Amino acid sequence: MMKARLNPYRAAPDAMKPMAALDAAIKGSGLEPSLVELVRTRASQINGCAYCIHMHTRDARAQGETEERLYLLAAWHESPLYSERERAALAWTESVTLVAQTHVPDDVYAEVRRHFTERPVWCAPRMPASR
Repeated sequence: MMKARLNPYRAAPDAMKPMAALDAAIKGSGLEPSLVELVRTRASQINGCAYCIHMHTRDARAQGETEERLYLLAAWHESPLYSERERAALAWTESVTLVAQTHVPDDVYAEVRRHFTERPVWCAPRMPASR
């Protein structure tokens, strides 16, 4: 079992509240949980965070992700195992994670827009409660 250097939820609970809110928003977004975990895992690989890679690959497996796809995630560009939608999300993830290097190219943005709406479900205006 991986041991974290510190538990941020214990060390800085108030600072972690926005992270928990973001996680709740993502879970309520309508995005496929398996896709969310692929994206989180890929960003964690790029960032070199062993704790995060361990956590997100475990969560991905719990969502039904296969070992083979997790093993090939770092080389997804060369693997036929990912759908066009997943490829768009992974390209977007890499571009945004490495924004200082990539500046998020227009072609990456155009491809992600083909598969995802600009306004995520959680940002949609709330309808007034019926009376």
